[in-house]
Amino acid sequence: MRSSASICLKVEKSNMKTPNDLRLGLARQWRNANQREARLLGPGAWPISISIGKPLPGIVAEQPDQVRHHLSAWRGVTIGEVAWETVNYRHLKGDGKAGVQVPTHWTLHKPSDWISAINEASITSEFATLSDIIANVHEQFRSLLVRKIYLTQNLTAEEVITVADVATKLEPGMAKGLPLRAINIAGIDTKFLERHRTLITAMLDIRFDGGVSETGLEDFLDATRSAEQWLLLADLDGNLLPFSTVRVRDKEIQQTALPGQRLLLVENEQCLHLLPAMPDTMVILGAGLNLNWMNTGWLQSRPVAYWGDIDTWGFVMLARARQQVPGLTPLLMDKQTFSNYASRHAVAEPTHAAEEPPAYLSASEQALYRELLTLDRGRLEQEFLSLAEVSGAISAWMRT
Repeated sequence: MRSSASICLKVEKSNMKTPNDLRLGLARQWRNANQREARLLGPGAWPISISIGKPLPGIVAEQPDQVRHHLSAWRGVTIGEVAWETVNYRHLKGDGKAGVQVPTHWTLHKPSDWISAINEASITSEFATLSDIIANVHEQFRSLLVRKIYLTQNLTAEEVITVADVATKLEPGMAKGLPLRAINIAGIDTKFLERHRTLITAMLDIRFDGGVSETGLEDFLDATRSAEQWLLLADLDGNLLPFSTVRVRDKEIQQTALPGQRLLLVENEQCLHLLPAMPDTMVILGAGLNLNWMNTGWLQSRPVAYWGDIDTWGFVMLARARQQVPGLTPLLMDKQTFSNYASRHAVAEPTHAAEEPPAYLSASEQALYRELLTLDRGRLEQEFLSLAEVSGAISAWMRT
């Protein structure tokens, strides 16, 4: 069993912080995104004052060498400002000593003091890069770059600054159906957008309220995909495929007619559970804006229906599908459906597709598109429609 004296000494020792103790704490703060953001971007963040803790009488009496080492270590600190105070210790008075000068607080006046106090090569390098970046990028991106420093690992400050410049210039639909590599802005090379996709997407999400992650970079920019897309197929008949669902590349669907007499296109994969069993019917889900595969002869000879979100992007997809198959039937993408659900389930659309409706929409669809642009909650997602309403609309389409 430990003596009460040893327990007391252990407690008293913990009250006195060495420069290295505080250095380790400062390093942990740098690695904390909240602390890093507050210290680098927060108003009034500096100076900061850190308590050192005075040597307690038990330590002074029992371990004077340790106290001398502590005082010597703090006298050697040249970063920031160390505050000292005279403390009188009763047992020293008999030696004719009036008091002892002890360090009580360490004040760091600016971020560079913080980094110098930490004195770790990796953090010093991160800080130098971040400082250059913060000084040269738009303020809307600074919090992202300070909080998520992993996004810029292995990138120079110059590269990050260029990415930020490009992200301020990208706009919805600007690729106009061309590949990402055809976008020529800010003097970037042809592989720039692909090489920095993650960081560019994160920056665009700030500008467009998360809409780019939701739609995908290619769809947001209206760029053709550089690789084939795997589409989800479902057999609503139950006997057309050996599996209830399967993924097939878009090029193969373009080249090979699917079984069944009817084809239903659904914007979001998450709506599969709303689809009823239907004879002779296949469904393709989750194609997004990638609808060029619909330019195939076999689709023109069978009934095709399209069901998507009621928002501007949903109508862009409907228009694109109708461009390929002029006779297709839109389902549940009308003013009445929106009105039935808007009060309960409509939400804000993160990013509008364009200020004017695309070609290949009917007059009523164009009118609804323009109305959605004016609404604070101009988006109705497919998932909120009732099973009965979806089943009814698909059944009515089959009877036509």
